Amino acid sequence: MTRPRHTWPRVRGWLRSDAGPPSLAPREEPPATAAEREAAWVEERAGRGIEPAVGTLGGPASYRPGAADADVALAQPAWEDARWSYLYGGDTAYASEAPAPGEIAQAARRMRGGAPTSDVYGPMMKAPVWTWEVPLYFWFGGMASGSAFVGLACDVVGDERSAAIARKVALGALVPCPVLLISDLGRPKRFVAMLRIVKPRSPMSMGTWCLTAFGNVMGAAVAADVAGRRRAARALGAASAVVGGYLGSYTGVLLATTAVPVWARSRVFLGPIFVATATATGAAATRLTLAATGLPSRATASIALGNVEAGAMLAELALSSVNERRLGRLAAALHEGSPGRLFGAAKLAAAAGLALKALHPVTGRHGQNAASILYLTAALAFRFAWVGAGRASAADDEAVALTARRRQPS
Repeated sequence: MTRPRHTWPRVRGWLRSDAGPPSLAPREEPPATAAEREAAWVEERAGRGIEPAVGTLGGPASYRPGAADADVALAQPAWEDARWSYLYGGDTAYASEAPAPGEIAQAARRMRGGAPTSDVYGPMMKAPVWTWEVPLYFWFGGMASGSAFVGLACDVVGDERSAAIARKVALGALVPCPVLLISDLGRPKRFVAMLRIVKPRSPMSMGTWCLTAFGNVMGAAVAADVAGRRRAARALGAASAVVGGYLGSYTGVLLATTAVPVWARSRVFLGPIFVATATATGAAATRLTLAATGLPSRATASIALGNVEAGAMLAELALSSVNERRLGRLAAALHEGSPGRLFGAAKLAAAAGLALKALHPVTGRHGQNAASILYLTAALAFRFAWVGAGRASAADDEAVALTARRRQPS
């Protein structure tokens, strides 16, 4: 089926005037398929070259026609073919009726309220490309932050020896962090480039600056400890603990500010969860180091650190449980596949550590050391599980679609 030749002059006349679109007789309707429309166009303009312009591979195309003595393919005089585009002419109004006041907002509220959706066709977003360096960095960074808290607490109660050891643990845990970040970024220059500007609204920018500041201040505190400058060490240790508060929490905030469903919907809890895990790992690493230096398990510092690590890990389990209940359908990423197995192993290790803590009179020093190791293992598994759950959640097209709603179906 071809369109009569007299159709195009009528259409061109409409484009050049302010009149409405011309009415077409049934025999003037365009062909139904793109192939038929192309055939009709070529037939109507028989004799014109339709071969593509030629050029050099990797270079700009030539403006010469593909066929000798032929016009440029499918071009009309005076750019008349371009007038069909919404960028040209006065025919850019797509609807003459405007929505009633509040009609769009009401429709959006209905959709956010859990109305059924049509089939979702993906992929809707790209999954995070973070590799093993990032969750390992989260773990070491949290341990350094928690150890800084421990050092400050020991200074407050007057235990200078434990405070100095805690600061050394913090600095030792911090050493792998820049290496892991640079390994993830691919080039050392990229890490340095992030220090050229400061973006207070960007957790990644502030985290890079926080990591740099924390390392410098903590290094100065350890140097003061070695030099015997107790007052300077205490002041620098307190400053590092303040900076470490951001270091231990910004990683959770960084995940929550993305569009990944399970991270974005956990934004209220991810920061506190990461702080709790950081406190537990910092206390556990410091307690194990003190035990390695010969501190008795019944010493005041050892008992206090055992209570801190157990309390922090218990808080982590409680916050995670409440968060999973809130997530509803989106919590599937935390329960399925490799992330689900890691979460299960982390919870099991944390529960075993708490059980050993409760059995302290029976298990003694070895049981408490085993509990600290279990807390460190659980924290590492939690970090890998959260990153893996983000990848799984981003690949769940239905979860991505549901994230735009105010309420989540169970």
